[in-house]
Amino acid sequence: MSPSPARLRWSIVAVLAAMALAVLDAGMVNVALPTLGRAFGIPPGEALLAVSAYQLALLIGLLPCAHLAERLGFRRFFIGGVGLFGFASLLCAVAPSLPLLVAIRSAQGLGAAAIMALGVALLRAALGTDRLADAIGWNALTIAICSAAGPTLGALVLSLGSWRWLFLAGLPFSIVALIAARRLPEVGATGDPVDIFAIVLHAATAASLFGAMRKFADHPLVATLWLAAALLSFTLLLRRERGRERPVLPFDLLTRPRFRASVLASVCCFTAQSAGLVGLTFYLQNGLGHGPMVTGLLLTCWPIAVGMTSIAARRLGERIDAGGQCALGATLLAIGLALSASLPPEGGVAPLAVAALACGGGFGMFQLANNRNLFLIAPEERSAAAGGMQGTARLMGQTAGTLLAALLFASIASNVVAPRAGLAAAAIFAFAAALISWRQSSVSTSHGKAD
Repeated sequence: MSPSPARLRWSIVAVLAAMALAVLDAGMVNVALPTLGRAFGIPPGEALLAVSAYQLALLIGLLPCAHLAERLGFRRFFIGGVGLFGFASLLCAVAPSLPLLVAIRSAQGLGAAAIMALGVALLRAALGTDRLADAIGWNALTIAICSAAGPTLGALVLSLGSWRWLFLAGLPFSIVALIAARRLPEVGATGDPVDIFAIVLHAATAASLFGAMRKFADHPLVATLWLAAALLSFTLLLRRERGRERPVLPFDLLTRPRFRASVLASVCCFTAQSAGLVGLTFYLQNGLGHGPMVTGLLLTCWPIAVGMTSIAARRLGERIDAGGQCALGATLLAIGLALSASLPPEGGVAPLAVAALACGGGFGMFQLANNRNLFLIAPEERSAAAGGMQGTARLMGQTAGTLLAALLFASIASNVVAPRAGLAAAAIFAFAAALISWRQSSVSTSHGKAD
């Protein structure tokens, strides 16, 4: 028996409100870092801990949340994630010191991990596989709108009151999500035992890899030690998990060539996006001398184009296979980044705005097709694992892109050359995503079927 239209609407509201909550929070807090530094009397670099703690908890939590949700139930775990995020937001608003704020932000990251891992999986269960592209499109549109609105809303809140109000601004979304989530379908709840040791090994691998990436530019030796620890814990995890039916790290999905290619292409594309956004920001402000207002308006072109493309790309998916659509989107992203890197400084901001629109349009096209591919390859009962893997690929790419830009800025002194080099490097990663996707498309076509 199909669910009622009212139940479908409430399911969509629950997931999209929770996604908006997580994305808006991240955008608003990033804007507040200088304010947090002044409020706690610390250097601006230390205030970054409030962001790093959230990112690390999110990276650690994505796959374990999927693992736990399969055993305890998607809806129950999703509601727990939204509730944890909202409660942690209240505690962040009253945190008396930076260490406490960092600890609470870690809890927020775990709540966000449950939301990110299970959101699309729950939409798939509510709407059915036939409408999966619609669900992914709505999800992408919500994330794009909130990504664009987050920094602006954060700046508005800071102009009217204390930074503490930033953490209260998202509470209406958490309340709406919790009320609507009661109508979500129940999925999972297999009752299988939880693999605690595998979760610990995964957390050690993710934390060590995160530490290696963070220390790579400034302390190569320390980064090497972190990387060695990551390799050790990953080797132990591999030996424990390989061959299991529902592993924490989804080896059962990663052995499928199309799924593996989609994950790798996603890492490359998010690396390109992250390095490109950082490079464009520094190029506009430090290279061309524009202020935050011009920079913010131009960068808004990117998520706006993502949202617009998320709507239009649904029809394109009926004509072009997922690999071809991914390749087309990644190529458009690469062209936009290459244009941004090569346009003459005296050309003004209008050509850069066009390039940013091309980047956002290409990225939106890639994301819609790639996410649809990931979830269609995975069996419905493994949708949470696919969501966790997609989120992990996104975070790895975003972190790698930021570190790539930081490394180039540290090694190139020129305020014009360094960000343009970052944009050029981002274009290379986007082209790599396009090549991986083209190969995936050609293999899929030659075989005539999915994995």
